[in-house]
Amino acid sequence: MTPDELGRIITRQEKLFVLDVRNETEFKDWKIEGQALEIINIPYFDLLDSVEPALKRIPEGERLLVVCAKEGSSRFIAERIAEAGRSEVHYLEGGMKRWGELLVPVKAGDLKNGGEIYQFNRLGKGCLSYMIVSEGEAVVVDAARMVQPYIDFARERGIRIQHIVDTHLHADHISGGRELAGRTGASYFLPPQDADEVVFSYLPLTEGRDLRIGHTDVRPMYSPGHTLGSTTLLVDDRYLLTGDILFVASIGRPDLAGKAEDWVGDLRNTLYGLYSGLPEELIVLPAHFGTVAEMDRTGAVSAKLGDLYRQNPGLKLEDEQTFRQTVTEQLPPQPHAYREIRQTNMGKISPDEETQREMETGPNRCAVHD
Repeated sequence: MTPDELGRIITRQEKLFVLDVRNETEFKDWKIEGQALEIINIPYFDLLDSVEPALKRIPEGERLLVVCAKEGSSRFIAERIAEAGRSEVHYLEGGMKRWGELLVPVKAGDLKNGGEIYQFNRLGKGCLSYMIVSEGEAVVVDAARMVQPYIDFARERGIRIQHIVDTHLHADHISGGRELAGRTGASYFLPPQDADEVVFSYLPLTEGRDLRIGHTDVRPMYSPGHTLGSTTLLVDDRYLLTGDILFVASIGRPDLAGKAEDWVGDLRNTLYGLYSGLPEELIVLPAHFGTVAEMDRTGAVSAKLGDLYRQNPGLKLEDEQTFRQTVTEQLPPQPHAYREIRQTNMGKISPDEETQREMETGPNRCAVHD
């Protein structure tokens, strides 16, 4: 089963039984999720002599997917299970490494004067990026490392990518912004407050300097807190691309540059000051999600700003001291290799492709609430 096929199954909320044969530590750290998916973990070495322990736990007649890190172990176990008489047995092509690279584009909304916003869902990592399209022109926001899906998507629809934007210097994934700009001739924008140490050329993403494509304005709003330069994008006066500041079920963490105590006040001011003064009907489009439960039936992740102020636990921390403690002391583990990822996104190091895959292994972990 290819990652694309698995992505369609999860997006459509189809039933699937998953046997993950990685070791327990890897499984607990990062696994495939789906609303209609059932998953169990039995390490590969526990099944080498016999797959009977797995057969006892796998329901008869259900579609089965066996998963490992790279493919080889899952293929071996899937073959043994099929030989034991089970049907509808699959293994995941490329394993979890390939799963972590899949991008699934879904339509997130329409623009007032024609055009659309597309959300590119990186299902295996919970990363979200965007293509804003108007009159055959596009802005790509928070691009993933794998840039070919954006290029193919635009080419198939006759769209010219004009601008690339990173809402902040990312620490959970390697940005594809510079590469995508280089391959398309687009302009690359980055908040200057996050660019003190970058070693490449960029255009400053600053409040008061709107980007325009077709009939649509993309308005930067300075919103520090996750990083010093975090910048929100207001699109069409209807959509709020919040980067890693505000998610559907949580808020962004301020500690991934070692500046939690310095930036916690900025985060609070953005969430309880700037955002609270915006129209409740704005549709929030975040850069990450925590679980597949945040996805709607189309696979998109979004919510109205007013609903988030009523439901999101990170927007209910009215007491300043409680807020400070929550976002500096009660945090989930930090993203894997986040220091090296930041260095890569600054242009200071240039790891090869396989090293980049290793660096990005695991969930995004950019939120305060796990």
